[in-house]
Amino acid sequence: MNGPHDLGGQMGFGAVAPEKDEPIFHAEWEKRALGITLSCGAFGAWNIDESRHARENIQPANYLAASYYEIWIRGIDMLLERHGFATRNELFSGHHQHQGAAPKRILTVDRVAEVLAKGGPCDRVVETDPRFAVGQRVRTRNFNPSTHTRLPRYARGKIGVIDAVQGGFVFADDNAHGRGENPQWVYTVVFDGVEIWGEGADPTLSISIDAWESYLEPV
Repeated sequence: MNGPHDLGGQMGFGAVAPEKDEPIFHAEWEKRALGITLSCGAFGAWNIDESRHARENIQPANYLAASYYEIWIRGIDMLLERHGFATRNELFSGHHQHQGAAPKRILTVDRVAEVLAKGGPCDRVVETDPRFAVGQRVRTRNFNPSTHTRLPRYARGKIGVIDAVQGGFVFADDNAHGRGENPQWVYTVVFDGVEIWGEGADPTLSISIDAWESYLEPV
């Protein structure tokens, strides 16, 4: 979807200013925000793509005014309410008022290291052959869905070249909305700077993205 999260390649937001020697956490509460997000994700009620989409749906002014972990917490609030674990009143009062949904599983302290080490692999077998091959010119679709997508705005409707066939992976656009994993082939596509940023762009620059097969059309 188009939203405040999708700022890559957009003009008018100023230069990126990396923080020198940036700490992992800027405040103690951020550690807790990370822990809450991971613990709630272990409930088994939603997947990582639905979690991303929840953050995308934060009202733009609130999103852009929030820090990284504030965005995480606001996304978790939305998911807990959506899946019946807590009401809005409970979330903002900090007090339990009703019996909510029961988690499928609970992440206990003794299993944290094991679960984090395992991760969440999303590579899958795709039954069909890849539609595109290395070296082939393709154009990305120019669409603006109201639902989740991993194709950034700056790379829509652009011509590039297939650089690699990465394999089959869960299709995030469907998985975020409970429509199943529906794995597709994923390709690395390379674009030159002028194609992405237009006249005046440095012609020696190039940029690559990983794109699901349904994002691409032959040229």
